[in-house]
Amino acid sequence: MKKKILFTGLALLALLALFSLRFILGGDEDTWLCEGGQWIRHGQPSASKPVGGCGPEPEINNFNDCLAAGYPAMESYPRQCRTADGNTFIEDIGNELEKTDLIRLDNPRPGQTITSPLLISGQARGTWFFEASFPVVLTDWDGLIIAEGIAQAEWDWMTEDFVPFSATLEFDNPSLYNRGALILQKDNPSGLPENDDALEVPIFYKDLE
Repeated sequence: MKKKILFTGLALLALLALFSLRFILGGDEDTWLCEGGQWIRHGQPSASKPVGGCGPEPEINNFNDCLAAGYPAMESYPRQCRTADGNTFIEDIGNELEKTDLIRLDNPRPGQTITSPLLISGQARGTWFFEASFPVVLTDWDGLIIAEGIAQAEWDWMTEDFVPFSATLEFDNPSLYNRGALILQKDNPSGLPENDDALEVPIFYKDLE
């Protein structure tokens, strides 16, 4: 009888040890586990899914890196993205905010991915035009011009009010990086540097070849 009680006691101790070992090595039953760089639900965790990616932290140097790492964009303009260690990265929108009282771009928007042919549209004050037009330019990541054309006013441009404009550019995708810029230049028939002005916004090219 004593042997039976002893055997039962040892068996219970062994089960308790195994149960404890499972939690020491295996973690909580209801939690989020990092598998393959992604958070996987294990059981029914009470906590929300962790923000950001898991595993080794990727190098984050800009807003797009921050989004790619799984961190959310804050509702602001320009948008912002904050990492777990508190670093905040702001979306690059070029100088759009500085030029908003002179020229406004409807399409493409800063940071948009574009394809050829590209339809450009927006509004500019009549003083941005000369003879109802102004130059538009597409560049690659290194500032090399890959397409240029003329934006045309769609209403009478002899005014200081905003006038709708449009242009179409055809281009070949750059052969290296997929980022570039769209530049809308104020027409400057005088040629004087003090009369130069431009709206410049970043864009991305789709399907690099």
